[in-house]
Amino acid sequence: MKTADLYIRVSTEEQADKGYSQRGQEEVLTRYCEIREIKIRRIIYEDHSAKSFVRPEWQKLLLELKKKRGQTDLVLFTKWDRFSRNAGDAYQMISILANLGIEPQAIEQPLDITIPENKLMLAIYLAQPEVENDRRALNTFFGMRRARKEGRWMGQAVIGYANKTSEDGKKYICPKQPEAEIMRWVYNELATGNWYIDQIWRAARDKGLTCGRKNFWQIIRNPVYCGKIFISKYKDEDAHLVQGTHEPIISESLFNEVMDVLDGRKKTTKTKIASPDQLPLRGFLICPKCGYMLTGSASKGCTRYYHYYHCFTKCGVRFNAKIVNEAFEAHLSKYALDPAVLALYKKIITDVYEEALGEGKGDMTLYKRQLNDHAAKISKARDLLLVGDLDASDYRDIKSNCERQISIIEGKLVELSSRTHSIGPLLDKALKNMSNLPELYQRADSEGKRRIISSMYPENLTFDGVQHRTGRLNEAICVFNSVKAVFEANKKGKSTIKVDLPSKVAGSRIELPTLGL
Repeated sequence: MKTADLYIRVSTEEQADKGYSQRGQEEVLTRYCEIREIKIRRIIYEDHSAKSFVRPEWQKLLLELKKKRGQTDLVLFTKWDRFSRNAGDAYQMISILANLGIEPQAIEQPLDITIPENKLMLAIYLAQPEVENDRRALNTFFGMRRARKEGRWMGQAVIGYANKTSEDGKKYICPKQPEAEIMRWVYNELATGNWYIDQIWRAARDKGLTCGRKNFWQIIRNPVYCGKIFISKYKDEDAHLVQGTHEPIISESLFNEVMDVLDGRKKTTKTKIASPDQLPLRGFLICPKCGYMLTGSASKGCTRYYHYYHCFTKCGVRFNAKIVNEAFEAHLSKYALDPAVLALYKKIITDVYEEALGEGKGDMTLYKRQLNDHAAKISKARDLLLVGDLDASDYRDIKSNCERQISIIEGKLVELSSRTHSIGPLLDKALKNMSNLPELYQRADSEGKRRIISSMYPENLTFDGVQHRTGRLNEAICVFNSVKAVFEANKKGKSTIKVDLPSKVAGSRIELPTLGL
């Protein structure tokens, strides 16, 4: 009497199909063995796809068959598509079983594999389910591709969106708060180019974004956030973007700007350095001995941490952070303006600014005249071409040269026009900030303090334990100081000269007063 293992397999989409249910297959196979007096050793139930033989129960069965040879003669199943839906893998597995002395057989599609002609029929039985699988997969692929071209997002929503179903049964995605607002903040910060992407990721996690680092690097390049759906390349059709039907979280221009930053196509400012609240000057102080940048760290005492600015080289420079920070805050009062005379500051600086703009009016008139001359030259050349007094090649050269000059002049005009905007609102804000500079600095968080420092000092500071030094101050601060110096001199009766500020203040090395550390 022969011994057989019954292999019963269903795939997920076939669970509801009565003809392929596990119970139905088991009844058919059991009756087949009873009629032919075949002993059933065991029954294997599989709920896995037949695209390959990497199936949990099949792998266990194969391992057992290799360990216990001779205990089984047959592996029975209802049809060959229960065995495999991949012809190449099926032939290989049949060969493995044959070496073990085991014959696989489909009771509803019986074949004697030892007969050469039956291999043609076996090929048909194996190829048919594979073709059905491929056709089903291709139909699904084209259906999903067509849906994407219509602007629909397919699959699980990305972070910042949620999957929804409309009343008519159509699925779509919509922004999900607060993740959507966090992603909007992420793109705005990345567009500045002032932060490393890992710094933005950590800050986003602190705000509540649940996302791994690798996934974060991928999702920020997904155009779905600006309302676009990506269509991948297929055969002769190139990859492209289509307008999505969902609501965008950011604008397309902001997304493109972020991509330029990430790909290095946008020239950005120096990347900012994240620093704890106790070390706002880290990244701005230079070692007075070796010239390297001072770093900052904390040392643990008995009950609390003590912060220091120190050099990482062997020079041994080390300053107490609390003393340096307090001295710097006290030093900012030097640049604070008297609120009672802000109107005078505004009047003087506005007069100087308008006087400087007056010098550019003549240039604007000259540029407009040059534009008219080049336009007239093109018109004259066109007339000569029409009457036959000028060759077409010469006309093209004249037109090309004139258009190039027009483009250059128009750029100069745009740049000159941008300088003519009123500085009133900007000047009011600057004067207000300068009058409250020490308080503004003390109330700011670590990032705000670093912004104030970087805006006031274009070059780094050097502290030698006695005083701070820097190469130059912000030009606006120099202008305010020049006006302030005149006011203070008049107040003390030292001078009554008329203020005459230049439109640009040249940089100079500035010795800051002793901080008394």
